[in-house]
Amino acid sequence: MTYTGISKSEIEENLKSKGDFMQIYYLSGFLKKDLPFDVKKFVHLKLAEIYERKGMLKDAARIFDSLALSSIAFSEKVKYYTKEAEIYIRAGIFDDTDRAMRKAMNEASSVERDEIYYSIKDFYKKVAKEYEDQLKRNNATKVYEKLMDMRLADVERNEIRDKLIKLYEKLGKFNEAKMLEGLS
Repeated sequence: MTYTGISKSEIEENLKSKGDFMQIYYLSGFLKKDLPFDVKKFVHLKLAEIYERKGMLKDAARIFDSLALSSIAFSEKVKYYTKEAEIYIRAGIFDDTDRAMRKAMNEASSVERDEIYYSIKDFYKKVAKEYEDQLKRNNATKVYEKLMDMRLADVERNEIRDKLIKLYEKLGKFNEAKMLEGLS
């Protein structure tokens, strides 16, 4: 039997008076109930938002995977799997990023597959740039190394290679920098 005792607006109102971890506890309780689909989706999205805000990225990604599995429309599945991949990029879990990207591509048309690939590639670049701006050079290096494994145009590959060389030098990884310079 579906639990219909609460609406999205009532849940939203109850969340206002709670801290983040109490919100997580409160919302998690609803997931154990048999809720209408739209309310369950709302609860999942709220939980994912809180997890992301608190830096609990693996949990947020799991929520988006769950949302994708329960979605009926292919466009929603693609959207949630792509969001899952983006969160895994932020978490630095690139193997799971690849899995989420493959799941999104499996649900997409051939035209959408290219769009997904390029959006994920652009997100990698964006995250790497953020890491560089925050002087998190080691994290930026890992993201750029992952980008080098992707399908890139020659111009992009050279640009990323140059950034990697500079980062390697700043990190004192001179052997890696020389090796990359030798590939040009």
